[in-house]
Amino acid sequence: MIQELQLRILPEQAANEQSIKQHVAREKGWDVRTIQAVRTLKRSIDARQRTIFVNLTVRIYINELPTDNEYTETYYPMVDEGPEVIVVGAGPGGLFAALRLIELGCRPIVVERGKDVHTRKRDIARISREHTVDPESNYSFGEGGAGAYSDGKLYTRSKKRGSVEKILNVFCQHGASTSILSDAHPHIGTDKLPRVIENMRETIRRCGGEVHFETRMDRLIVEDSRIIGIETNTGRTLHGPVILATGHSARDVYRHLQASGIAIEAKGIAVGVRLEHPAELIDQIQYHNKNGRGKYLPAAEYSFVTQVEGRGVYSFCMCPGGAVVPAASGPEQIVVNGMSASHRNSRWSNSGMVVEIRPEDISLIGNGQVTNDNSASTIDIQHSTTHPLAMLHFQEQLEQQCWMQGNRRQTAPAQRMVDFTRKKLSYDLPSSSYSPGLISSPLHFWMPEFISSRLQRGFEHFGRTSRGFLTNEATVIGVETRTSAPVRIIRDRETLQHITVGGLFPCGEGAGYAGGIVSAAIDGERCAEAAAEYIKNNK
Repeated sequence: MIQELQLRILPEQAANEQSIKQHVAREKGWDVRTIQAVRTLKRSIDARQRTIFVNLTVRIYINELPTDNEYTETYYPMVDEGPEVIVVGAGPGGLFAALRLIELGCRPIVVERGKDVHTRKRDIARISREHTVDPESNYSFGEGGAGAYSDGKLYTRSKKRGSVEKILNVFCQHGASTSILSDAHPHIGTDKLPRVIENMRETIRRCGGEVHFETRMDRLIVEDSRIIGIETNTGRTLHGPVILATGHSARDVYRHLQASGIAIEAKGIAVGVRLEHPAELIDQIQYHNKNGRGKYLPAAEYSFVTQVEGRGVYSFCMCPGGAVVPAASGPEQIVVNGMSASHRNSRWSNSGMVVEIRPEDISLIGNGQVTNDNSASTIDIQHSTTHPLAMLHFQEQLEQQCWMQGNRRQTAPAQRMVDFTRKKLSYDLPSSSYSPGLISSPLHFWMPEFISSRLQRGFEHFGRTSRGFLTNEATVIGVETRTSAPVRIIRDRETLQHITVGGLFPCGEGAGYAGGIVSAAIDGERCAEAAAEYIKNNK
């Protein structure tokens, strides 16, 4: 017999399968020995009150065992004779586009400017150790994209554009824990995700597709208003329709598109800082307990949002029990991001704290310059607000300013949280997970007033709504600029092709149509379907 039950139980009762069996047997009056297995279908934590509960939807197997997999497998056929589609970029958008192409009988040719996910790890380590950023292999570029080494969170609000369940099942098929199918906020972890990505690559190759590393697209080949292929830095020319899934940091791609007359437009972004607290403090605040999370609860998460002077101020990419990492993709930049391993057991918790910025705000920030009214420093934005690269230049100049504040190394400028809100220099800083090191800097002084003043008021608001959150035990670390692409590559809503150039399918986060691993993966599948339809209609 199989039964599905809704449970609301204490964390210690939800700790493992055996404790759930014992609770169900006690509540139902069943002999625990008759419960052969428990499968968790949904799991979430309710921490709104002092007593913390875990909400579970479970499937109970009484006097029988499960006979099916916990996940649904996708069949991938051999496609070595199929029509070829070029996929530029091996992040989640590109990988899932390639896998979906295989399902549809097409042969994906994946080109990735960076290195494979394993080799890439050594270049990432050098950023902290030597303060050296390889512009082709870093936290943004390489197999797996920006998500591979910057957390692996799978939560998304993109429910309407495709099947989130399908994406999660494909991850499980390639080695991810099946817990991602049930958790309210699924997370693979930076320590586990690389192996999953390698398995996806092997599926692509085993089915007849190709994956080429250290192969950068240098030029799109246009003929009669259609994309017919690409030229690469290796000298190789590839032919076929192109799914462009280059991620939000491929600024050379945006410049190439703009110079080639391929329509793009400036897009709103969010810019701010990484805010790092001791994990124990966040646990105490979120779980309403001076002893923190205890033995049975995970590191606590938070989510904050408010409006300040007509612009959103909010937390982004919260990493409980995680680390702040150097995410620059080129020289003379400091960019910070967050990540966490699967166990989320570091001494710190962090999140991006960002301010919404729209293209028209560039002029408000200072007539084409990012300026601070309290400082003589200016960050020159070379384009008007109507220029498609205006937001990109805003990002670049702010990252360079941050690098200068960090003594022209990957040492990040930082300030204690209360000092930042009170516009005071911090004479010392708390310990931090940021391995290249921190340097005390008056972020309130040199960051654009448009951003810093809204962050200050946002922090004060969050401190009022969550007692203990606004504290000098927390560190504000600059700057977080890569929350999303600063450009949208304009495409037709129905065909997903570029609006003026046929055979080009802008995809995922870098094209301005996704935000995170799962939504990029969904968009990758949609672009694969559109490319397959394009081939069918142009035989």
